[in-house]
Amino acid sequence: MKILDTTIRDGSYAVDFKFSCSDVKMCARAVERLGITYFEIGHGRGLGASNAENGFSLNTDEEYMKTARENLKNTKFGFFCIPGVASFEDIDLLAANGGSFVRIGDNADQIEDTIPYIEHAKKKGLMVTVNYMKTYIIEPEEFAAKAVDLQKAGADCVYVVDSAGCMLEADILAYKKALREKSDIAIGYHGHNNIGLAVSNSLACAKDGFDIIDTSFQGLGRSIGNTATEMFVMSALREGIDVGTDIDIPRLLESGFTFIRNATDRAPQNPLDLICGYAGFHSGYLKDIYKCSEDKNVDPLRLIIAYADKNQKSMDHELLYKVAETLPVDTGINPYSFRQYFKKTYSVD
Repeated sequence: MKILDTTIRDGSYAVDFKFSCSDVKMCARAVERLGITYFEIGHGRGLGASNAENGFSLNTDEEYMKTARENLKNTKFGFFCIPGVASFEDIDLLAANGGSFVRIGDNADQIEDTIPYIEHAKKKGLMVTVNYMKTYIIEPEEFAAKAVDLQKAGADCVYVVDSAGCMLEADILAYKKALREKSDIAIGYHGHNNIGLAVSNSLACAKDGFDIIDTSFQGLGRSIGNTATEMFVMSALREGIDVGTDIDIPRLLESGFTFIRNATDRAPQNPLDLICGYAGFHSGYLKDIYKCSEDKNVDPLRLIIAYADKNQKSMDHELLYKVAETLPVDTGINPYSFRQYFKKTYSVD
C-alpha cells in the first residue's frame, strides 16, 4: 500500500486555491523527507482549472510543476485532470515538466468520458489513475464493469471516491469486492471526513488490500477535509500495516504542524495531543513531559513514546527521567523539536 499526499491539490480548496510556489516547496520537501510515494499538486479542480469560473490559483500549473520537480528526488508528483476542464495540451505540459502521474476524474456514471484522456496520457508515459467522483451514485457492479474498459484503455488504477464523505466501510469494500470479480487493476481510496469516518474508512481499505490511500496533512481539504496523514499513519502502524515507507512519527507530526501553521490561517492540531493517541499516553501528564524534556533537553514527542512503552497507567517521575536519559539530546537543529512551540502552554513554572 502506498500513500498519495493531496495536501496541496485538495487542500487548495481551503485556501481559495492560493497556495504559493513557496508553499508547494515546503510541502514537497516534507513529503520527500517522509518517504511518501506520490505528491499531488495544483488547483483543486486540476489541470487548466485556474480561471474565473473555478477560481484563480496564485501561480500557474507550470510554475507549480517546476517547483515540485526542483524539490523532489524520490517522491513522484502529478496533477488531477477533469475532462472538459483540462485539455490534452495540459497533460502534455505535465509530462514535459517531469510529472509522473495524472489522476483523471469524472462523475462515476459518466466515467467512460475519461477514456480519450487515459489513452493520451499513456502515450505520454504517465501513470494514470481514474477517480470515480461520487462513486456512491453507481452500484459496485457497474463500477467493476466500467473498470474493465478503463483498464483496456490503459488505466493503471481506479479509485473509490467518497466525494461527500458519506460512505460507510461496508459500502466502500463492496466496490473492491465487485472489482476483483472482473479485474486485477489496482484500486485506491479517496475519503472525505464529513461524518468523521475518513481515517477509519482509509484504515479499513488498507487492511483490505487497497493499493493507494489519499491523505493530507492534518486532513486539510475541501469541505470538512480529507483523511489526515498523521492519524492514518499512526493508526496503520498500530495495526501493523505497511504504509510503504518507514515514517518517523515525530517528524511526520512536525511536518503537518509546520505546514498548516505557515501556509494556512487554520489553527494547527497540537502534535503532543496526537502523539498521546499513538503512544497510549494520558494527556493529563503532558506538563510532566514538558518539564522533563526541558530538564533533560530531549524531544517531548520522543519522550512520550518511550515512556508510554514502559508505563501507560500513571506518571512515575523516577522512571520518566531514566527514560529521558536514554534519548538523544535535542539540539534544536532537529526539524521536529517541539519544546519551542509549546513553551507557553506547558510552562515549567
